[in-house]
Amino acid sequence: MDLSNLKPAKGSVKRNRRLGRGQGSGTGGTATRGHKGAKQRSGYKRKIGFEGGQMPLQRRVPKYGFRNFNRREYKGINIGVLQNLAEKNDLEKIDLDVLMKAGLISKNSLVKILGKGTLKKKLEVHAHAFSKSAVAAIEAKQGTVVKL
Repeated sequence: MDLSNLKPAKGSVKRNRRLGRGQGSGTGGTATRGHKGAKQRSGYKRKIGFEGGQMPLQRRVPKYGFRNFNRREYKGINIGVLQNLAEKNDLEKIDLDVLMKAGLISKNSLVKILGKGTLKKKLEVHAHAFSKSAVAAIEAKQGTVVKL
């Protein structure tokens, strides 16, 4: 066995049908496209969503709702999670880099600190937004809140 006698598996390689190459080929004449109409002609392309003249789904279903394009989507992180992170890594300052390394947020995430859980340690917390209960809990332990 060497490179000179390698072949594809039997039956795996098929020859393409050469359409429209005369009557003798068996696929001449209409070249399997049928008679007349747009589908027989070159350059035919059906509209996206076209259902043969039936009212398409996107027109049958009514429009509803509203999407606010100014909405800011925050990733919520509870102070209980911050407490666990601070204990595990022995931290006094928690910022976006620490949260990213812990796998809690991605690079472009906006972070909001929420008040669920308990804080036992003095922390300096950097984030884009804070809930009132989170600010109260952090400041109760003489920690600092830094809004980015």
